[in-house]
Amino acid sequence: MPVEAPSMMWLQVRLYLLVGLMFAILYGILVGIGYYLQITGLFFYLFIIGIAVGFVLIQFMIGPKIVEWSMRIKYTSEQEYPKLHQMVADLSQKAGLPNKPKIGISQLPIPNAFAFGRTKKGSRVCVTKGLLDLLSDDELKAVLGHEISHIAHRDVAVITMLSVIPMICYMIYVSFLWGGMGRRDRDSGGAIAIGILALVVYFITSLLVMYGSRIREYYADQGSADLGNQPHHLATALYKLTVSSARIPKQALKQTEGMKAFFINDPSRALYEVRELKDIDMDMSGTIDQNELMMLSTKKISLKTSDKLLEVLSTHPNVVKRIKHLASLMTT
Repeated sequence: MPVEAPSMMWLQVRLYLLVGLMFAILYGILVGIGYYLQITGLFFYLFIIGIAVGFVLIQFMIGPKIVEWSMRIKYTSEQEYPKLHQMVADLSQKAGLPNKPKIGISQLPIPNAFAFGRTKKGSRVCVTKGLLDLLSDDELKAVLGHEISHIAHRDVAVITMLSVIPMICYMIYVSFLWGGMGRRDRDSGGAIAIGILALVVYFITSLLVMYGSRIREYYADQGSADLGNQPHHLATALYKLTVSSARIPKQALKQTEGMKAFFINDPSRALYEVRELKDIDMDMSGTIDQNELMMLSTKKISLKTSDKLLEVLSTHPNVVKRIKHLASLMTT
């Protein structure tokens, strides 16, 4: 089946539909449990939502410190990396951020970049040392533009908000199936049924959160172009990151397994995706120039069923689809 680049309007519609669907699922679950427990008052719903909000607040409070520790981040001064600081300052100003994010260097053994933080004002942009060695200045700026766009679009808040719903489903699953909530000797089957249903909905909503994350990656790619970066520079960066990550030993990749959602691409899928990229770099130069990207915009690309399944289970779009999307930005 041919892979078509998603339009930005369609991406926006899909995101709104996803948010609506997720909260409709949450509403249905709460109403169903309230009916089963014969609770019709407002207190029950406020209690469940309050627990979820509490988890979100805790995640927002300690999240940045956990990321700093797990990503082995060292924050840098302008004297240490003047060019990197200038790029981030310029992009932040163009994106309308209230201040320049803190800039850090991660000691992880793979080339990549990521952004995080509670708010726009308290945001951080980090790169690994391997990324600085791998990319040209234009490619690095395109990657930084992607990360700055994540901050400008409040993507951390959006994904965190969506992640609360599978979290609630999992809590309901544990409470009803293992915790005995709502069980009565004559009606334990009802509690078990709710627990199993909550587990199923947990898996479904987790897949929907990953789908939302993939939409945000497309938005950030678009955002990098909107900040003045040429699409072929970001396409080349994604190409280089995929090829480089495919050469990294599996043992080293395992160190990043719980962190890959933050990255600009999914390094654990690089070994599979690099095979799909062989027809994009037509002159085998190691880069994707404007002509190659323009040719890709009219080319039909088909993904294997296994590659489609890998994408469904990932927080990032397939790299070929992303580059195809970047190709479409050259003609708009």
